[in-house]
Amino acid sequence: MVMPHIAPATAMPATRSWWPVAAVMGAVAWGGNEFTPLLVMYRAGGLDAVTVNALLGAYVLGIVPALLLGGPLSDRYGRRPLLLPAAPVAALGSVILALGAGAPAVLGVGRVLSGVALGLVMAVGTTWVTELAAQAGDAAAGARRASLALTAGFLVGAGVASALAQWAPWPAHLAYGVHVLLAAVTAVWVLRVPETCRTAGARVGRLRDDLRVPAVAHPRFLRVVVPVAPWVFGCVGAAYAVLPGLLAAHAGTVPVAFAGLMTVLTLGCGIGIQVVARRIDTHRSARASVVAMSLIITGLGLGALAAHTLDIVVGLLAAAVLGAGYGLALVAGLSEVARIAGPRHLAGLTAVYCSVAYLGFFVPMVLAWLARTWTYAQMFGVGLLIAAVCLAVVGAAWRAHLPALAAGAAD
Repeated sequence: MVMPHIAPATAMPATRSWWPVAAVMGAVAWGGNEFTPLLVMYRAGGLDAVTVNALLGAYVLGIVPALLLGGPLSDRYGRRPLLLPAAPVAALGSVILALGAGAPAVLGVGRVLSGVALGLVMAVGTTWVTELAAQAGDAAAGARRASLALTAGFLVGAGVASALAQWAPWPAHLAYGVHVLLAAVTAVWVLRVPETCRTAGARVGRLRDDLRVPAVAHPRFLRVVVPVAPWVFGCVGAAYAVLPGLLAAHAGTVPVAFAGLMTVLTLGCGIGIQVVARRIDTHRSARASVVAMSLIITGLGLGALAAHTLDIVVGLLAAAVLGAGYGLALVAGLSEVARIAGPRHLAGLTAVYCSVAYLGFFVPMVLAWLARTWTYAQMFGVGLLIAAVCLAVVGAAWRAHLPALAAGAAD
């Protein structure tokens, strides 16, 4: 039985209906990344590098289940019921982070809650924005808008948090309080957005059947999307979690602000390239993925040089190039997923893609652990070689298994 659609109290123009969803995505991303530039502060407070970087990656433990369950559940019950809790959960995560400044276990709980919220917006919010864009007659803009909303939230959250922690009172608390207010505002705004899921309320089969995403086995997903996905957040983790820690001693009296600068630069370049991503991305080939991996390889080379010389200028350049690679890789992956998945499996395949991408956030923790044996310059070099292999795999599938071509849309 199909449940009746209940429209929000105040209808929104179709061309602007995606704004509140994007705002929630940005607010939750803000909460997910405000912790990152504070890593330097927590290390100065006595936490070791492995613990701090483990806390950075801890929110993946919340992200992955929320992604894998949130997408299919939103296909069954609708986008609204699954996205509405995201901002409140993100706010709760920030409250716990503010209360647990000196307790790694408490910080870990806050990070996991931040991850749950982020997983919901990445799986459900991305799909909702894409569907709202399609309803407004601009389906191709959906993935780009969702990617921009996330990246803008990551950027502004990190920038504000680092500035407040460096120069404002209550450095371990104030940034989290600001985020709680932002999350509350967006949580109210998104109540006005109409439901878009056509299958909401219509599913009568078993839930475990809904959790299956057959498109995961699509050859193009395996050959083009999967080899790039871990580098999306692996490269930003290297840019704004690893490099600032290595270069902090050369940042004078403002190490937290410098870490924030590295984060803002990385994500700013990610936003910049997303603005022109539509000219690079194409349904006819893997061009966007290949260009993204080329940028990531270049950035890793610069990262190796920065780790060897401890030169701040080289470090900033590495962050800029890695950020550009991140931004384009994220858009390329979301665009490929949108082309591969049918409407029924879009949320599910987006969830799988984002789960693989977020595994990259464990890179800083792994590098901190390996640093007992290897130098960071050596580890960046090994990363470059692995990325080159991934680039070769993607390049070999340049035009292979294209969904548009399979449907007879080849030019």
